Amino acid sequence: MAQVVLTVNEHAYTMQCNDGEEDHLRELGGVLDAEVGKIKSAVGQVGDIRLLLMAGLVISDKLSETLLRVEELEDQIQGMRQTRNQTAKQEEQLSEDVSERIETAAERVEALAREIAS
Repeated sequence: MAQVVLTVNEHAYTMQCNDGEEDHLRELGGVLDAEVGKIKSAVGQVGDIRLLLMAGLVISDKLSETLLRVEELEDQIQGMRQTRNQTAKQEEQLSEDVSERIETAAERVEALAREIAS
């Protein structure tokens, strides 16, 4: 296990993570520290625990909104897939119809050619 020192609200916290995840943990710590900084600027120093709780709630709210957006986008993608499949079926049917009409026209032309030749 690797150890990473994160600084949040000017306090150092030693955290453990799996080897290779150090940079990601630092990035997450940076997000948390930035959110704490925004809240601290808005409401002042209200205690570390309260600041961390408020920052956690703000980040959780953003995550919740993001997950809802992902669901909306997945629904849109599913709708587009259904539309694409319907369009492909319509295209296939149209192609079959055109082929049948061309075949019918060719048969008529051949019948006319035989009639003229006789």
